[in-house]
Formats: sequence, structure tokens, C-alpha cells
Amino acid sequence: MNEKRTSVFENGLIWFGAAVSIAEILTGTYFAPLGFTKGLLAILLGHVIGCVMLFLAGLIGGKVRESSMEIAKMSFGSKGGLLFSILNIVQLVGWTAIMIYDGAGAAGGIWGEKIKWVWCLVIGCLIILWIFIGIKNLGKVNTVAMSALFILTVILSFVIFGDGIIHEVADDGLTFGAAVELSVAMPLSWLPLISDYTRDAEKPVRATAASAIVYGIVSCWMYVIGMGSSIFTAESDIAQIVVKAGLGVVGLLIIVFSTVTTTFLDAYSAGVSSESVSKKLNCRWVGISVTVIGTVGAILFPMDDITDFLYFIGSVFAPMIAVQIADFFILKRDGTKKSFDWRNLIIWVIGFVVYRLLMRVDIPVGNTLPDMLITMALCVVSGLFLGKKGAEKAAEKAE
Repeated sequence: MNEKRTSVFENGLIWFGAAVSIAEILTGTYFAPLGFTKGLLAILLGHVIGCVMLFLAGLIGGKVRESSMEIAKMSFGSKGGLLFSILNIVQLVGWTAIMIYDGAGAAGGIWGEKIKWVWCLVIGCLIILWIFIGIKNLGKVNTVAMSALFILTVILSFVIFGDGIIHEVADDGLTFGAAVELSVAMPLSWLPLISDYTRDAEKPVRATAASAIVYGIVSCWMYVIGMGSSIFTAESDIAQIVVKAGLGVVGLLIIVFSTVTTTFLDAYSAGVSSESVSKKLNCRWVGISVTVIGTVGAILFPMDDITDFLYFIGSVFAPMIAVQIADFFILKRDGTKKSFDWRNLIIWVIGFVVYRLLMRVDIPVGNTLPDMLITMALCVVSGLFLGKKGAEKAAEKAE
């Protein structure tokens, strides 16, 4: 019996759904103080950097037919890779809670703040339904949902940019480099997940390219909607924009379904990552558990400012994927048979520290790209040096 594979079109739909997100629109509002032209440049530059890395990360999974966290074991060892599986599950629980919180807050802003907890439950239940349907059976459902989201988001864009009146936005001290980093942050947050989907693609290279391109274009669109809402409507609350535009149920559908299609990927990937920790864990039930925890967290805790969370994700996963890219594409190493690949783990720690230090410096291209280049250089140089020494020792023993 042939294993069912996802098509290029289906992968594109998955990542369209990932990009249409209230969290991305809200992050886009932070760019307004830069002005539209400068803000747009920061959004585009950050997404080019982030989506190139997203493509490379997804291509590894597509080629070896393994999940993101199984691939981590190739660079960090069978036990060393578990560190990243656990960190990934933690960040995905956080993302699930944040997405449900943002979606419920926006929905509650349209239909009454007092029932916000009800919207948390509604969104949580829909995510669980998506998990039950399963990633390989979502083709038709996603086609309908994405078509509706596309039309509704176009309407929202016309509402925001229709007047063309620029309002002055207070300067909050955001630099261009920091804005680029916030733009990189969203595609970067998907690096530990993309292989969970490209591993099942029937045409891995094309599916990965489609995933990165579709995500990049639509994510930029979401950022621009957020930035435009602040500049052209003087309003950063997306719910209030929807209310003022008189979209009502239409706006509510945008908010609820965009939240579900994005957060489903987080919860599902948490389940996939759990299988790397223990084969006894069931992907589907872990995903459902993560959704339940995220829903409870969204009801109980405030999650309005996620910038620190985004920077934490960057500092953990930027050096991780840098090591994997260097190992897979340049050094062509596979350390799965080792329990711990201490060389790469040390390089990752250095990359983590460098990222945190670079956060104190305003670099026009942000700090993710410099950090990844430094980490990759360390990985390649140390790999070539140690490889050469290993070959010399083998030659000495042969003599």
C-alpha cells in the first residue's frame, strides 16, 4: 500500500494558512513609526532572510523524509537532539496559547469582550477538529477555508487602504535593524516545524519552495495590513478596524479561521516533536493536549506583548538550524549514531550567546543573519579541521 503524499498545491495551502494570522498582523503594527516606505523595506528584507532559511530547513526534511526534530538528531546526536525537541514543544505550547489569545481577543472585540473565554473555547475546539481530520486529509477542507480567507483578507485590505489618508504615528524608538529582526522572527519561528510537512511531500524540492514562497508573500501581506492599519486608520486594534468597517460576521470569520489554520500547525507539530522524545507518545493526542493547555493558558494569562518571546525563539533556533544547514549541505555529516555531538552542541551554545549579544547592537539586517553566518562558519571550520585530524590519525594507524 502506497503512503499518501501531499501535493505541491496542498503544501502551499498549508503555509498560506500559517501566514494568515492575527499575530502577524499585530506584529506589523509595530512598524508604523518607521513610516510606510521604510517599514515596508524592513518587512521585505526580513522576510527574504527568514524565508531563505525556511526553505533550506524544509528541504532537509523533504530530502531525508524525517520530521524537524528527527533531523536535529543528525547534527546533535540521538540524545542531544532531544534538547531541541523539548524546547520546540515548549515554544509550540507558547505559540498555541498566544494564537488562541490573540484570536479570541479580536473576536471578543467584535462580539463583546465579556465572552472572550467563550471564543478561546470555540477556537480551541476547531483546532482539535483540524487535528482529528489530519494533515494528509485536509486538502479539500483547506481549499475551501483558504479560498474564503483569501477573499475576506482582500476585503480587509481594501477597507484599511481605501482612504489613503496617512496619520502620524508616535515614535516608540524602534530602529530599522530591530524592525528587520521582528520581520525575520515570524518565518524563523517556523524553522523547527517546516520539515514536519515537507517530509510527506510527493515532490520535496518544489513543495518546499512553494511553502517558503507562499508563506513569505502572505506573511508580508499580513505585516503590511498591520502596519497600514496604524498608518491609514490610526488604529492598531484589528477588531476595532473590523467593527468600524462594518464587516461584522465577515471579519469574525477572518479572525477565527485564520487563527485555527495557523495554530493547528503549532499543535500538530508539538505532537510530531513529542514522537522524537518517545515513540510511545501519540502525535494526535499530544497535539490535542497542547491545544487544551494553550486554550487554558489563553483564558488565564495576559499575552499582549510577544516581542521577548520572539527573540527567545530566535536565539534558540537560529543557531540550531545554522548548524544543521552547515552539516547537511556543506559537511554532509550525520551524527545520529552518537548519543551527543558535543562539538555541535558547544557551537550551538556559542551561537545562542552571540545572538543575545547582537541584540544589543543595531545592525541594519537584524541579528539573525549575522548570528547564523557566524554559527555556520564555526561549524564548517571546526568540521573541516577535526575531519582532517581524524583522517591523519586513520592514516597513521594504517601505517
